[in-house]
Amino acid sequence: MSVAPSSALYLSHISENGNSEDGSFHKFFELWLAEQNQHLKDLSEAADESSGVVTSERVQVLVERVEEHYELYYKAKSRWAKQDVLAMLTPSWRSTLEESFLWIGGWRPSMAFHLLYSKSSLQFEARLNDLMQGMKTCDLGDLCAVQLSELDDMQRRTIREERELTDVMAEHQETVADAPMVELSHVLTEIVGGGNEGGCDNKELEERVESALEPKVEKLEEILQKADNLRLKTLQGIVGILTPQQAIHFLIAAAELHLRLHEWGKKMDAKKGNHQGLDSTI
Repeated sequence: MSVAPSSALYLSHISENGNSEDGSFHKFFELWLAEQNQHLKDLSEAADESSGVVTSERVQVLVERVEEHYELYYKAKSRWAKQDVLAMLTPSWRSTLEESFLWIGGWRPSMAFHLLYSKSSLQFEARLNDLMQGMKTCDLGDLCAVQLSELDDMQRRTIREERELTDVMAEHQETVADAPMVELSHVLTEIVGGGNEGGCDNKELEERVESALEPKVEKLEEILQKADNLRLKTLQGIVGILTPQQAIHFLIAAAELHLRLHEWGKKMDAKKGNHQGLDSTI
């Protein structure tokens, strides 16, 4: 069951019309979020019905549908990042709670493994008696040695790539204080300090500012794209290692955590007056 209008149709409509009005990604995100909530219900029903003996076609189709839903999200992010990467890195549609845990505009890829192992531990403890009797639970508490080895290898690769991107981002952030930026900020300060505020509208100065900032913004877009690619690759990689029944439990845990954090964060912001009263100088 899909939500109408769907996020896919909305994205298609925006792309066809070249529409870039403010808040369009926010609208897409709300539609996407509603669909994720529906997918969570479908996944939960499938987890209850699955016998774990045979991979049912319904289970496989559902897992693929959810994967495609994530792919759509990152396709949309890439599209809007080309228009305004700064908005994508500081998403206003996220709560301040969610913002506090963001890594380059989204979730930290290595977190997916912590999520997997946390859920695995909980399900292992819940079904310990069954497992001790040699029964197959076919959930995340029943990961085999081969799967654990593959997940460990993938986690190591993911952490390495994540650290590399973190270093790239840190180095790029330092360029905001490079010689051209410092010189330009000094020139503009002298103009304003001399009482020639109108000089700030000077076409040549505006061009210098744009010339200094453009490559920095373009680099941010490049870094965000690589971060999103790693996020999607990590999600797909984990699902690929798991059986379809196990993948359902992982995707349930991912959706539950995402949706609940979003809800908790919005409630916290509402109690605080929606970001009002925060020190803007911090």
